Amino acid sequence: MTTERIVGIGAGAKELATEDMTLNIGPQHPSTHGVLRLRLTLDGERISAAEPIIGYMHRGAEKLFEVRDFRQIVVLANRHDWLSAFSSELGVVLAAERMLGMEVPARAVWARTLLAELNRILNHLMFLGSYPLEVGAITPIFYAFREREALQRVMEEISGGRMHYMFNRVGGLKEELPAGWTARARKVVSEVRGRMGDIDDLIMGNEIFRARTRGVGVLTQEQILQYGVSGPIARASGLDFDLRRDEPYLAYGDLDVRVVTRTEGDCLARFECLLDQVHASLDLADACLDRLAELPPGPINQRLPKVLKVPEGHTYAWTENPLGINGYYLVSRGEKTPWRMKLRSASFNNIQVLKELLPGNLVADMIAILGSMFFVVGDIDK
Repeated sequence: MTTERIVGIGAGAKELATEDMTLNIGPQHPSTHGVLRLRLTLDGERISAAEPIIGYMHRGAEKLFEVRDFRQIVVLANRHDWLSAFSSELGVVLAAERMLGMEVPARAVWARTLLAELNRILNHLMFLGSYPLEVGAITPIFYAFREREALQRVMEEISGGRMHYMFNRVGGLKEELPAGWTARARKVVSEVRGRMGDIDDLIMGNEIFRARTRGVGVLTQEQILQYGVSGPIARASGLDFDLRRDEPYLAYGDLDVRVVTRTEGDCLARFECLLDQVHASLDLADACLDRLAELPPGPINQRLPKVLKVPEGHTYAWTENPLGINGYYLVSRGEKTPWRMKLRSASFNNIQVLKELLPGNLVADMIAILGSMFFVVGDIDK
Protein backbone atom coordinates (compact mmCIF):
# COMPACT_ATOMS: atom_id res chain seq x y z
CA MET A 1 0.00 0.00 0.00
CA THR A 2 1.39 3.44 -0.97
CA THR A 3 0.19 6.83 0.20
CA GLU A 4 0.49 10.13 -1.63
CA ARG A 5 -0.07 13.43 0.15
CA ILE A 6 -0.35 16.88 -1.41
CA VAL A 7 -0.23 19.72 1.08
CA GLY A 8 -0.71 23.41 0.20
CA ILE A 9 1.13 25.92 2.40
CA GLY A 10 1.86 29.63 2.14
CA ALA A 11 1.67 32.93 3.89
CA GLY A 12 -1.82 33.32 5.25
CA ALA A 13 -3.03 30.19 3.41
CA LYS A 14 -5.57 28.01 5.07
CA GLU A 15 -4.48 24.49 5.86
CA LEU A 16 -5.20 22.34 2.82
CA ALA A 17 -4.54 18.63 2.71
CA THR A 18 -5.76 15.99 0.34
CA GLU A 19 -4.76 12.35 0.37
CA ASP A 20 -5.04 9.69 -2.32
CA MET A 21 -4.45 6.11 -1.32
CA THR A 22 -3.58 3.27 -3.67
CA LEU A 23 -5.00 0.03 -2.32
CA ASN A 24 -4.33 -3.46 -3.67
CA ILE A 25 -7.21 -5.92 -3.38
CA GLY A 26 -5.64 -9.30 -3.99
CA PRO A 27 -4.11 -11.27 -5.52
CA GLN A 28 -5.34 -13.49 -2.70
CA HIS A 29 -8.95 -14.53 -3.13
CA PRO A 30 -10.91 -14.77 0.12
CA SER A 31 -14.21 -14.05 -1.58
CA THR A 32 -13.77 -14.33 -5.34
CA HIS A 33 -13.73 -17.25 -7.77
CA GLY A 34 -10.04 -17.36 -8.53
CA VAL A 35 -6.99 -15.12 -8.24
CA LEU A 36 -7.90 -11.56 -9.27
CA ARG A 37 -6.15 -8.36 -8.29
CA LEU A 38 -7.72 -4.91 -8.23
CA ARG A 39 -5.65 -1.75 -7.83
CA LEU A 40 -7.90 0.94 -6.41
CA THR A 41 -7.20 4.64 -5.95
CA LEU A 42 -9.21 5.97 -3.04
CA ASP A 43 -10.32 9.47 -2.19
CA GLY A 44 -11.29 8.96 1.42
CA GLU A 45 -13.74 6.06 1.38
CA ARG A 46 -14.71 6.54 -2.24
CA ILE A 47 -13.07 4.83 -5.21
CA SER A 48 -11.69 7.34 -7.73
CA ALA A 49 -10.00 4.85 -10.08
CA ALA A 50 -9.88 1.08 -10.50
CA GLU A 51 -7.66 -1.21 -12.54
CA PRO A 52 -8.29 -4.95 -12.81
CA ILE A 53 -4.94 -6.78 -13.02
CA ILE A 54 -5.24 -10.24 -14.51
CA GLY A 55 -2.93 -13.04 -15.58
CA TYR A 56 -2.23 -14.83 -12.30
CA MET A 57 -3.98 -17.98 -13.59
CA HIS A 58 -2.88 -17.81 -17.23
CA ARG A 59 -2.06 -21.29 -18.51
CA GLY A 60 -1.68 -20.74 -22.24
CA ALA A 61 -4.78 -22.76 -23.12
CA GLU A 62 -4.97 -21.48 -26.70
CA LYS A 63 -1.42 -22.59 -27.48
CA LEU A 64 -2.09 -25.95 -25.84
CA PHE A 65 -5.11 -26.37 -28.15
CA GLU A 66 -2.76 -26.22 -31.13
CA VAL A 67 -0.79 -29.35 -30.20
CA ARG A 68 -3.72 -31.58 -29.28
CA ASP A 69 -6.36 -33.37 -31.30
CA PHE A 70 -10.02 -32.51 -30.90
CA ARG A 71 -10.74 -35.15 -28.28
CA GLN A 72 -7.87 -33.82 -26.17
CA ILE A 73 -8.95 -30.20 -26.69
CA VAL A 74 -12.29 -30.99 -25.04
CA VAL A 75 -10.36 -31.91 -21.87
CA LEU A 76 -8.77 -28.45 -21.81
CA ALA A 77 -11.80 -26.47 -22.96
CA ASN A 78 -13.95 -27.55 -20.02
CA ARG A 79 -11.45 -26.22 -17.49
CA HIS A 80 -11.16 -22.48 -18.10
CA ASP A 81 -14.64 -21.96 -16.61
CA TRP A 82 -14.87 -24.86 -14.20
CA LEU A 83 -18.47 -24.01 -13.31
CA SER A 84 -19.62 -24.31 -16.95
CA ALA A 85 -17.61 -27.31 -18.11
CA PHE A 86 -20.21 -29.01 -20.30
CA SER A 87 -21.20 -25.74 -21.99
CA SER A 88 -17.55 -24.89 -22.67
CA GLU A 89 -17.00 -28.25 -24.37
CA LEU A 90 -19.78 -27.48 -26.84
CA GLY A 91 -17.98 -24.65 -28.63
CA VAL A 92 -15.08 -26.90 -29.63
CA VAL A 93 -17.19 -29.74 -30.99
CA LEU A 94 -19.68 -27.41 -32.73
CA ALA A 95 -16.83 -25.64 -34.55
CA ALA A 96 -15.27 -28.96 -35.65
CA GLU A 97 -18.62 -30.38 -36.76
CA ARG A 98 -19.32 -27.26 -38.81
CA MET A 99 -15.96 -27.59 -40.58
CA LEU A 100 -16.62 -31.27 -41.25
CA GLY A 101 -20.16 -30.60 -42.47
CA MET A 102 -21.29 -33.26 -40.02
CA GLU A 103 -24.91 -33.84 -39.04
CA VAL A 104 -25.26 -34.94 -35.42
CA PRO A 105 -27.96 -37.53 -34.49
CA ALA A 106 -31.17 -36.02 -33.11
CA ARG A 107 -30.82 -37.83 -29.78
CA ALA A 108 -27.40 -36.26 -29.29
CA VAL A 109 -28.70 -32.79 -30.15
CA TRP A 110 -31.52 -32.96 -27.59
CA ALA A 111 -29.34 -34.63 -24.94
CA ARG A 112 -26.68 -31.93 -25.38
CA THR A 113 -29.30 -29.21 -24.99
CA LEU A 114 -30.62 -30.85 -21.82
CA LEU A 115 -27.17 -31.22 -20.29
CA ALA A 116 -26.23 -27.65 -21.23
CA GLU A 117 -29.26 -26.35 -19.33
CA LEU A 118 -28.55 -28.55 -16.31
CA ASN A 119 -24.99 -27.20 -16.34
CA ARG A 120 -26.38 -23.64 -16.54
CA ILE A 121 -28.49 -24.28 -13.44
CA LEU A 122 -25.46 -25.67 -11.58
CA ASN A 123 -23.44 -22.58 -12.49
CA HIS A 124 -26.16 -20.16 -11.39
CA LEU A 125 -26.82 -22.00 -8.13
CA MET A 126 -23.16 -21.58 -7.18
CA PHE A 127 -23.39 -17.80 -7.54
CA LEU A 128 -26.85 -17.67 -5.94
CA GLY A 129 -25.28 -19.25 -2.86
CA SER A 130 -21.87 -17.59 -2.84
CA TYR A 131 -22.93 -14.01 -3.61
CA PRO A 132 -25.04 -13.60 -0.43
CA LEU A 133 -22.10 -15.12 1.46
CA GLU A 134 -19.86 -12.35 0.11
CA VAL A 135 -22.19 -9.68 1.51
CA GLY A 136 -22.60 -11.36 4.88
CA ALA A 137 -25.38 -13.98 4.57
CA ILE A 138 -24.22 -17.53 5.37
CA THR A 139 -27.42 -19.59 5.18
CA PRO A 140 -28.23 -19.31 1.41
CA ILE A 141 -25.16 -21.26 0.34
CA PHE A 142 -26.41 -24.36 2.19
CA TYR A 143 -29.73 -24.19 0.33
CA ALA A 144 -28.00 -23.63 -3.01
CA PHE A 145 -25.61 -26.54 -2.49
CA ARG A 146 -28.49 -28.83 -1.55
CA GLU A 147 -29.91 -28.29 -5.03
CA ARG A 148 -26.49 -28.46 -6.66
CA GLU A 149 -25.81 -31.86 -5.12
CA ALA A 150 -29.11 -33.23 -6.40
CA LEU A 151 -28.23 -32.12 -9.94
CA GLN A 152 -24.60 -33.18 -9.61
CA ARG A 153 -25.72 -36.74 -8.94
CA VAL A 154 -27.46 -37.07 -12.30
CA MET A 155 -24.59 -35.33 -14.11
CA GLU A 156 -22.07 -37.61 -12.43
CA GLU A 157 -24.12 -40.69 -13.27
CA ILE A 158 -24.18 -39.87 -16.97
CA SER A 159 -20.58 -38.72 -17.40
CA GLY A 160 -18.55 -39.97 -14.45
CA GLY A 161 -17.41 -36.44 -13.62
CA ARG A 162 -18.60 -33.90 -11.09
CA MET A 163 -17.05 -30.79 -12.64
CA HIS A 164 -15.10 -31.74 -15.77
CA TYR A 165 -17.57 -33.93 -17.60
CA MET A 166 -15.62 -34.71 -20.79
CA PHE A 167 -18.87 -36.05 -22.26
CA ASN A 168 -19.01 -34.23 -25.61
CA ARG A 169 -17.41 -35.72 -28.69
CA VAL A 170 -17.17 -34.50 -32.26
CA GLY A 171 -20.30 -36.08 -33.75
CA GLY A 172 -22.34 -36.38 -30.56
CA LEU A 173 -21.84 -37.62 -27.02
CA LYS A 174 -19.41 -40.11 -25.52
CA GLU A 175 -21.96 -42.89 -24.98
CA GLU A 176 -25.65 -43.73 -24.65
CA LEU A 177 -27.64 -42.37 -21.73
CA PRO A 178 -27.87 -44.92 -18.87
CA ALA A 179 -31.09 -46.92 -18.60
CA GLY A 180 -33.67 -45.02 -16.56
CA TRP A 181 -31.50 -41.89 -16.41
CA THR A 182 -34.07 -39.58 -18.01
CA ALA A 183 -36.68 -40.56 -15.39
CA ARG A 184 -34.21 -39.82 -12.59
CA ALA A 185 -33.26 -36.51 -14.21
CA ARG A 186 -36.93 -35.53 -14.53
CA LYS A 187 -37.48 -36.32 -10.83
CA VAL A 188 -34.51 -34.16 -9.80
CA VAL A 189 -35.63 -31.24 -11.99
CA SER A 190 -39.06 -31.39 -10.37
CA GLU A 191 -37.58 -31.52 -6.87
CA VAL A 192 -35.25 -28.58 -7.50
CA ARG A 193 -38.11 -26.50 -8.94
CA GLY A 194 -40.23 -27.27 -5.86
CA ARG A 195 -37.48 -26.12 -3.49
CA MET A 196 -36.33 -22.98 -5.33
CA GLY A 197 -38.97 -21.04 -3.40
CA ASP A 198 -36.86 -21.54 -0.26
CA ILE A 199 -33.98 -19.64 -1.86
CA ASP A 200 -36.34 -16.96 -3.22
CA ASP A 201 -37.87 -16.34 0.21
CA LEU A 202 -34.58 -16.51 2.08
CA ILE A 203 -32.70 -14.00 -0.05
CA MET A 204 -35.17 -11.79 -1.89
CA GLY A 205 -37.17 -11.17 1.29
CA ASN A 206 -34.06 -10.12 3.22
CA GLU A 207 -34.07 -6.35 3.83
CA ILE A 208 -30.34 -6.22 4.54
CA PHE A 209 -29.47 -7.98 1.27
CA ARG A 210 -31.72 -5.64 -0.70
CA ALA A 211 -30.24 -2.59 1.03
CA ARG A 212 -26.70 -3.73 0.14
CA THR A 213 -27.53 -4.32 -3.53
CA ARG A 214 -30.35 -2.03 -4.69
CA GLY A 215 -29.04 0.98 -6.62
CA VAL A 216 -25.43 -0.15 -6.13
CA GLY A 217 -23.04 -0.69 -9.05
CA VAL A 218 -25.34 0.45 -11.85
CA LEU A 219 -24.06 -0.72 -15.25
CA THR A 220 -25.39 1.19 -18.26
CA GLN A 221 -26.20 -0.23 -21.69
CA GLU A 222 -23.59 2.06 -23.23
CA GLN A 223 -20.88 0.55 -21.01
CA ILE A 224 -22.11 -2.95 -21.87
CA LEU A 225 -21.83 -2.29 -25.61
CA GLN A 226 -18.42 -0.61 -25.28
CA TYR A 227 -16.88 -3.50 -23.37
CA GLY A 228 -18.71 -6.44 -24.95
CA VAL A 229 -20.38 -7.49 -21.70
CA SER A 230 -22.82 -10.36 -22.17
CA GLY A 231 -24.95 -12.92 -20.36
CA PRO A 232 -27.10 -12.29 -17.27
CA ILE A 233 -25.02 -9.21 -16.40
CA ALA A 234 -25.90 -7.51 -19.70
CA ARG A 235 -29.54 -8.60 -19.59
CA ALA A 236 -29.87 -7.10 -16.09
CA SER A 237 -29.27 -3.70 -17.73
CA GLY A 238 -31.97 -4.25 -20.33
CA LEU A 239 -29.91 -5.74 -23.19
CA ASP A 240 -32.43 -8.22 -24.60
CA PHE A 241 -29.98 -10.57 -26.35
CA ASP A 242 -29.55 -14.31 -25.96
CA LEU A 243 -27.92 -16.54 -28.60
CA ARG A 244 -30.23 -19.42 -27.73
CA ARG A 245 -33.15 -17.38 -29.07
CA ASP A 246 -31.50 -14.95 -31.47
CA GLU A 247 -29.02 -17.28 -33.22
CA PRO A 248 -30.19 -20.76 -32.20
CA TYR A 249 -27.81 -23.72 -32.04
CA LEU A 250 -28.39 -27.29 -30.81
CA ALA A 251 -32.18 -27.71 -30.33
CA TYR A 252 -32.89 -24.18 -29.10
CA GLY A 253 -34.61 -23.26 -32.36
CA ASP A 254 -37.37 -25.75 -31.49
CA LEU A 255 -37.76 -24.50 -27.92
CA ASP A 256 -39.50 -21.50 -26.41
CA VAL A 257 -36.50 -19.78 -24.82
CA ARG A 258 -37.58 -17.22 -22.22
CA VAL A 259 -34.99 -14.45 -22.01
CA VAL A 260 -34.87 -12.95 -18.52
CA THR A 261 -34.16 -9.20 -18.41
CA ARG A 262 -34.22 -6.30 -15.99
CA THR A 263 -33.77 -2.57 -16.57
CA GLU A 264 -32.18 -1.32 -13.33
CA GLY A 265 -28.63 -2.61 -14.06
CA ASP A 266 -27.65 -2.73 -10.38
CA CYS A 267 -26.36 -5.57 -8.19
CA LEU A 268 -29.89 -6.59 -7.23
CA ALA A 269 -31.03 -6.76 -10.86
CA ARG A 270 -28.07 -8.98 -11.76
CA PHE A 271 -28.92 -11.33 -8.92
CA GLU A 272 -32.61 -11.39 -9.89
CA CYS A 273 -31.71 -12.25 -13.49
CA LEU A 274 -29.62 -15.18 -12.29
CA LEU A 275 -32.41 -16.41 -10.03
CA ASP A 276 -35.10 -16.17 -12.71
CA GLN A 277 -32.81 -17.84 -15.24
CA VAL A 278 -32.75 -20.96 -13.05
CA HIS A 279 -36.53 -21.22 -13.36
CA ALA A 280 -36.33 -20.66 -17.15
CA SER A 281 -33.64 -23.33 -17.50
CA LEU A 282 -35.65 -25.82 -15.45
CA ASP A 283 -38.52 -25.32 -17.92
CA LEU A 284 -36.15 -25.90 -20.86
CA ALA A 285 -34.79 -29.05 -19.20
CA ASP A 286 -38.33 -30.43 -18.88
CA ALA A 287 -39.02 -29.66 -22.55
CA CYS A 288 -35.83 -31.50 -23.58
CA LEU A 289 -36.79 -34.52 -21.45
CA ASP A 290 -40.22 -34.58 -23.09
CA ARG A 291 -38.64 -34.53 -26.54
CA LEU A 292 -36.13 -37.26 -25.68
CA ALA A 293 -39.00 -39.47 -24.52
CA GLU A 294 -40.70 -39.04 -27.93
CA LEU A 295 -37.64 -39.82 -30.06
CA PRO A 296 -37.30 -43.33 -31.48
CA PRO A 297 -34.24 -45.42 -30.52
CA GLY A 298 -31.16 -44.41 -32.44
CA PRO A 299 -27.47 -43.55 -32.25
CA ILE A 300 -26.16 -40.82 -29.98
CA ASN A 301 -22.95 -40.19 -31.91
CA GLN A 302 -21.34 -40.57 -35.31
CA ARG A 303 -18.74 -43.22 -36.05
CA LEU A 304 -15.40 -41.46 -36.52
CA PRO A 305 -12.04 -42.55 -37.90
CA LYS A 306 -9.34 -43.32 -35.37
CA VAL A 307 -7.50 -40.16 -36.45
CA LEU A 308 -9.91 -37.29 -37.08
CA LYS A 309 -8.67 -34.60 -39.46
CA VAL A 310 -10.66 -31.40 -39.95
CA PRO A 311 -10.68 -30.01 -43.53
CA GLU A 312 -8.68 -26.91 -44.33
CA GLY A 313 -10.51 -23.66 -43.64
CA HIS A 314 -11.80 -21.57 -40.76
CA THR A 315 -15.03 -21.02 -38.84
CA TYR A 316 -16.39 -19.27 -35.76
CA ALA A 317 -18.81 -20.95 -33.37
CA TRP A 318 -20.34 -19.09 -30.44
CA THR A 319 -22.61 -20.25 -27.66
CA GLU A 320 -24.64 -18.69 -24.85
CA ASN A 321 -22.62 -19.97 -21.92
CA PRO A 322 -23.94 -19.52 -18.36
CA LEU A 323 -21.71 -16.46 -17.81
CA GLY A 324 -22.20 -14.97 -21.28
CA ILE A 325 -21.06 -15.40 -24.87
CA ASN A 326 -18.25 -17.86 -25.56
CA GLY A 327 -16.72 -17.90 -29.03
CA TYR A 328 -14.31 -20.33 -30.70
CA TYR A 329 -12.45 -19.26 -33.84
CA LEU A 330 -11.03 -22.40 -35.45
CA VAL A 331 -8.45 -22.36 -38.24
CA SER A 332 -7.48 -25.71 -39.75
CA ARG A 333 -4.83 -26.73 -42.30
CA GLY A 334 -6.25 -30.19 -42.72
CA GLU A 335 -4.38 -31.79 -39.85
CA LYS A 336 -5.59 -33.65 -36.76
CA THR A 337 -4.76 -30.60 -34.63
CA PRO A 338 -5.99 -27.03 -35.25
CA TRP A 339 -3.55 -24.53 -36.70
CA ARG A 340 -5.19 -21.92 -34.46
CA MET A 341 -8.04 -21.90 -32.00
CA LYS A 342 -8.87 -18.56 -30.43
CA LEU A 343 -11.17 -18.48 -27.41
CA ARG A 344 -13.43 -15.52 -26.65
CA SER A 345 -14.48 -16.08 -23.05
CA ALA A 346 -17.38 -14.33 -21.33
CA SER A 347 -15.63 -13.46 -18.06
CA PHE A 348 -12.79 -11.54 -19.75
CA ASN A 349 -15.08 -8.84 -21.14
CA ASN A 350 -17.37 -8.87 -18.12
CA ILE A 351 -14.53 -8.09 -15.70
CA GLN A 352 -12.84 -5.36 -17.80
CA VAL A 353 -15.85 -3.08 -17.32
CA LEU A 354 -14.93 -2.78 -13.61
CA LYS A 355 -12.63 0.16 -14.45
CA GLU A 356 -15.77 2.06 -15.50
CA LEU A 357 -18.12 0.59 -12.91
CA LEU A 358 -16.20 0.92 -9.63
CA PRO A 359 -15.14 4.62 -9.65
CA GLY A 360 -17.54 6.77 -7.65
CA ASN A 361 -18.61 3.94 -5.38
CA LEU A 362 -17.70 3.41 -1.75
CA VAL A 363 -15.06 0.84 -0.78
CA ALA A 364 -17.72 -0.85 1.35
CA ASP A 365 -19.76 -1.51 -1.80
CA MET A 366 -16.79 -2.88 -3.77
CA ILE A 367 -17.31 -6.52 -2.75
CA ALA A 368 -21.05 -6.29 -3.44
CA ILE A 369 -20.30 -5.00 -6.95
CA LEU A 370 -17.42 -7.41 -7.63
CA GLY A 371 -19.43 -10.43 -6.55
CA SER A 372 -22.39 -9.43 -8.72
CA MET A 373 -20.26 -9.60 -11.89
CA PHE A 374 -20.43 -13.43 -11.68
CA PHE A 375 -17.05 -14.34 -13.15
CA VAL A 376 -14.57 -17.21 -12.98
CA VAL A 377 -10.94 -16.07 -13.08
CA GLY A 378 -9.81 -19.06 -15.14
CA ASP A 379 -12.28 -17.86 -17.76
CA ILE A 380 -10.53 -14.46 -17.79
CA ASP A 381 -6.93 -15.65 -17.92
CA LYS A 382 -7.33 -18.87 -19.96
